[in-house]
Amino acid sequence: MPKPLVIVESPAKAKTIEKLLGRRYTVKASLGHVRDLPRSRLGVDVAQGFVPKYITIRGKGPVLKELRESAKKADGVLLATDPDREGEAISWHLAQLLQLGEETPCRVEFNEITKDVVKEAMGRPRPIDRDLVHSQQARRVLDRLVGYSLSPLLWRKLRPGLSAGRVQSAALRLICDREREIRDFLPEEYWTLSAQLRTDQGEELEARHHGGRLEHEDAVRSAMGELAGQAFVVHAVYRRERRRLPQRAFSTSTLQQESWRKLGFTARRTMRVAQQLYEGLELEGEGAVGLITYVRTDSTRVSEQAAGECRTYLLRRFGAAFLGESRPQPGEGRAGAHEAIRPTSVLREPEKVKTSLTGEQYRLYRLVWERMVASEMAAAVYDTVAVELSAGCHQFRAAGSTLKAPGFTVLYSEGRDDEDNECEERLPGMEAGDRLALVKLIPRQHHTQPPPRYTEATLVKVLEEKGIGRPSTYAPIIDTIEQRDYVRRDDRRLRPTELGLLVIELLRQYFPDIINIEFTAGLESRLDLVEAGQAGWQGVVAGFYAPFARSLEEAEAGIGGLELGDEETGEQCPECHRHLVIKRGRYGKFVACPGFPACRYTRPLLQEIGVDCSQCGQPWVERRSKKGRAFYGCSGYPACDAVSWNRPVARVCPVCSAQLVEKESRRQGLRHVCSRRECGFQEAPATGEES
Repeated sequence: MPKPLVIVESPAKAKTIEKLLGRRYTVKASLGHVRDLPRSRLGVDVAQGFVPKYITIRGKGPVLKELRESAKKADGVLLATDPDREGEAISWHLAQLLQLGEETPCRVEFNEITKDVVKEAMGRPRPIDRDLVHSQQARRVLDRLVGYSLSPLLWRKLRPGLSAGRVQSAALRLICDREREIRDFLPEEYWTLSAQLRTDQGEELEARHHGGRLEHEDAVRSAMGELAGQAFVVHAVYRRERRRLPQRAFSTSTLQQESWRKLGFTARRTMRVAQQLYEGLELEGEGAVGLITYVRTDSTRVSEQAAGECRTYLLRRFGAAFLGESRPQPGEGRAGAHEAIRPTSVLREPEKVKTSLTGEQYRLYRLVWERMVASEMAAAVYDTVAVELSAGCHQFRAAGSTLKAPGFTVLYSEGRDDEDNECEERLPGMEAGDRLALVKLIPRQHHTQPPPRYTEATLVKVLEEKGIGRPSTYAPIIDTIEQRDYVRRDDRRLRPTELGLLVIELLRQYFPDIINIEFTAGLESRLDLVEAGQAGWQGVVAGFYAPFARSLEEAEAGIGGLELGDEETGEQCPECHRHLVIKRGRYGKFVACPGFPACRYTRPLLQEIGVDCSQCGQPWVERRSKKGRAFYGCSGYPACDAVSWNRPVARVCPVCSAQLVEKESRRQGLRHVCSRRECGFQEAPATGEES
């Protein structure tokens, strides 16, 4: 008897859905997109209204053949790709190739892969949403027009292999602008003066000089002289209660930010593991089930059913005192997302499913679970105190707080970027009129600091705030600018290379709209209008392309041959004392003397990975084999011959004291294993450990 055919993107998702639906359905995977623009040419007919020319992706022929054969035998076809623009586009291409009618109700979508939700979705198919498809198609065409026009220009003018994308260029500009701020920053000296004071009860506190900036040491010395022998009197005490509400459940960007802060995961690693949790895993005693809801969303809305289950769980586990007040739900996300990222059931506590997950899956699931549960908990309540003191004509101020009711903080505290750090101490009891004894005056010299370079977390945060890209693009943006050598990591922060700075300057001169933050965000908003059916996709593309084409002609004529200089290392050549530079060769970068051929000094470019060798204590560095493959070796070579194909971690084996290294497999995920194969020790990374 024929059965309905359900098509999803990935084999893992197909496996989970097949187990949830049972034998009444046949489930197949398309392995992602099946059609796209050709790689070898533009693939967009600009003269005929930007019509894209799609072709079958190389290697997808056998997949399509199998899907066509299955569709012929099936009792109908249901397309269950991801619930976003990209998923809608995949379904549209499949519908075209399988010759499903334009108005055929063949599209089903679900925000979570659980038995009840999936079965319900199968009973209410709808036609393909052409507005969603048009929005995705417009984005794809725009990116192709920019990439296939600018990239060849950069190849000819700068260096082969370069690229410039519509969204990645705006992100690179942010990083380069921040670097320019840092380079142009002139530190200014300033001083602070604190008084260490003691109450009649013998308790001490520190109060800071308040009411006038002390710009130099002479001003501080003068103030200290005026304070000699003065009494410190409390003239005002301000007490209030401060409530700190829990953060809402994760969106894609906040998950990436928090995962970076708390787990040390890159955006790409976060999305890879989150996708595994969404698509479904085999749980002991429960079978295959999706553990979290869909992972590409800019919404923080939670369904009434999920919120109700969470609140019932909280009452049972923590009691009514920890249950928060119901808050109005935010509206739908711009990208048509249904919900925030949350557990499909809070009853699946992290510890209950830990044995069925890899180490990184467990760590990320626990983060999502704790954030969701905490979002329905009571606010944390603090008693805050601010004290103003006078000593002669000088004013001092001290502030502190104590936790009155922990609320959600018993379960979860949000990570913070270093520029957001805050710390307050508890103050002793004081009343107006109290006199405090001076223990000592503490002058401190400071210098203003430049803004910090972006981390992945802070870059994702600003990309979202400024409307650059969408949830699915943040990880690819960072990967692309890194792979193109426009950006490198310096102490886990993103620092532009000289190449990246030069590319941005070129784009700034000839293609200002491409790197204009407001223009890029405005274009994203127009794509959202296409999705909402309020604008035509070809009109949006045409409005962008006309001025872009003019800029392209001017750039072709105006940009001369540019020579990209070599980046200096800051070291001197040991043979001729010239400043060494970084060059690029067949097997990657290396350090060389610029005096070649008179001086032939070269050495490998050693990039430390932040881990010391367990044999000799020298730093491990990343190297390249003759075939270009990355491996890791001790910087103490040849005195120390430690070497590994796998990335070392900052721990030694508890069995034999050899170096532990990272090893990842599809079945077990990321593991830390002993570098001595004969030892055999392995373990999951510890929770909260950076990898």
